[in-house]
Amino acid sequence: MSKKVPIVAIVGRANVGKSSLFNTIIGHREAIVANEPGTTRDSIMSKATFSGQDFWLIDTAGMKDAEDDFEFTIQEQIIQAADSADIIMVMVEADIMITEEDRRVAKLALKSKKTVILIVNKIDKNVHVDLDDYRKLGIKEIFGTSTTQRSGVEELLEDLTKKLPKASIKVEDDRLRIAILGRPNVGKSQLFNTLAKKQQAIVADKAGTTRDVNRTIIKYAGREIELLDTAGIRKNGKIEVGVEKFSVIRSLAAIEQADVCFLLIDVNDLTVQLDQKIGGIIKDAGKGMALVVSKWDSVIEKDAFTRDDLAPKVKYQFEFAPWAPLIFTSSVTGQNVSKLFELALEIDTNRHKKVTTGELNRWLRACVDAHPPAGLKNSYPRLNYITQTDDDTPTFKVFGSHTKLLHWSYKRYLERQLREKYGFEGTAVKFYFSEKHEHQPNAPKPRGR
Repeated sequence: MSKKVPIVAIVGRANVGKSSLFNTIIGHREAIVANEPGTTRDSIMSKATFSGQDFWLIDTAGMKDAEDDFEFTIQEQIIQAADSADIIMVMVEADIMITEEDRRVAKLALKSKKTVILIVNKIDKNVHVDLDDYRKLGIKEIFGTSTTQRSGVEELLEDLTKKLPKASIKVEDDRLRIAILGRPNVGKSQLFNTLAKKQQAIVADKAGTTRDVNRTIIKYAGREIELLDTAGIRKNGKIEVGVEKFSVIRSLAAIEQADVCFLLIDVNDLTVQLDQKIGGIIKDAGKGMALVVSKWDSVIEKDAFTRDDLAPKVKYQFEFAPWAPLIFTSSVTGQNVSKLFELALEIDTNRHKKVTTGELNRWLRACVDAHPPAGLKNSYPRLNYITQTDDDTPTFKVFGSHTKLLHWSYKRYLERQLREKYGFEGTAVKFYFSEKHEHQPNAPKPRGR
């Protein structure tokens, strides 16, 4: 069994409060995700946590009336969202009568056969609103909210997290799934074709050609490998109304399905914050990752030292993921393309590396003895016991007392020490810290200083 982080999409016409709800829900997170310096986030998506349930939240703000193209635009967006989302939240306004656009959005959401929740927002502006009046939209579950006053959101989240799938059953096979990601026009489809050795994806100089996730299965070194080529992820302000908007959701879904992600970076445009954003999403998802600098053939003036000069600049942009290997490639000349398969297999091996509990606890004690965690005046964290779980992402649970007082820098110290000792190159790792008496009653008592 493999845990998959579910996806929730908020849809509706413009100005009903989708972005406000998005920001309010993110404010309910119980854990800060990707707080490392250098990781860029925008309002299009974020991983949220409520009552112990993680989920990706998609904000579809910017859906505007396109006059004659409105119906096509809405239909395409809802279809794209439904393909990837587990739950669709349709939002309308309490202070405005149901519009024809609201009816279209609701109809298309219901047509998806996914779980649909209706949110009547801005109830503070209409104290006499009767939620039963909105049942004519055909959506059974209705919640009234006011994002400005933060009312109704808690109840919505409690119901939402009960409906979210805790895990999805993954087909037990030995297939390695690799997603090719990046901004538009960085060479994703060309690399996909070179790796697959056939023209399955459309290759064009025009940015944004790929709007769906193309797939192909090949064999390498006796292993089945499934390649996923994704649409480019654009900056929030540059995502066009219509199909382009939901290329982001498609890419996010591909990340969730993948074991290893190749993040393509254009050698002619190395310092783009959006590349960091995509890398942060991959890291948050707990996947393997390699930084693939593309179009190396386009660098006319280069010598034996050019790569060594550029590598530190690229790695600096991804300080939040120093474990991600860096490789320079050219789909035109084929340089280092075949090495990508070898790299992916190495990363996959590291993702499934297991360390015995006894060895982990000897390592933890050495880390704590060398550098005890700091705390408050009369309380400080005590780390006593560690074990590795069976998740696909290398995941470690640490039990002790006052673990909530652990500073983020100490957690980073533990990860750095773990990697120095055991490797795990090319893959994200996760640490969870729990109180001993709550989750590990038989573990030894924490040692004092």
